[in-house]
Amino acid sequence: MNAVDEERLCGRTPVRRHWVKLSDCIEPSGLARRHVREFLKGLAVPERVDDAVLVTSELVGNALRHTAGGPDCMCVEVYQDAAVLRVHDAGRDVSRVRARSVGKSLDELTGNGLGLLLVEELSSKWSVRPTAIGKEVVVVLALDAGGLSERDALPYIPAVRPSLTTEFHQLDDGHREFDGRKGAEA
Repeated sequence: MNAVDEERLCGRTPVRRHWVKLSDCIEPSGLARRHVREFLKGLAVPERVDDAVLVTSELVGNALRHTAGGPDCMCVEVYQDAAVLRVHDAGRDVSRVRARSVGKSLDELTGNGLGLLLVEELSSKWSVRPTAIGKEVVVVLALDAGGLSERDALPYIPAVRPSLTTEFHQLDDGHREFDGRKGAEA
């Protein structure tokens, strides 16, 4: 992932943010999909909500399959023209998180990597980065059918960000929303 222009990033603050605790959950994929669908309803065109739900399912499913503890938490941030999905887990190996090549045959594509290929196709941009206690996968999705240019998608993925789990562990009820339009927790 390319470096992010920090000046452009600082000019963008999410309008709304929603956290969901996924650790110790019997069905984290279903919980994550429900929260994304409910949170984005009315904020994005229906097909983009469906894309976000599918991407969420892939990210949470990957954390379940490829890490010992599964996903810790998920955050959905809504900006004026984009949604950012963040899924955090305790796995530390960011080198294993990559989409397989589109140039491979279907037989070669079965197995690991297909879900991230789908994420790559549906998103404007995605990345994975280490955190203090694991890693987070970050996906930028346009809210309307027109999509985002790569230049417009980059400011949503900061190079340095406070740990998702640090902010998350401040929650006591398992989920929370922030509405930047009101300037207060919802």
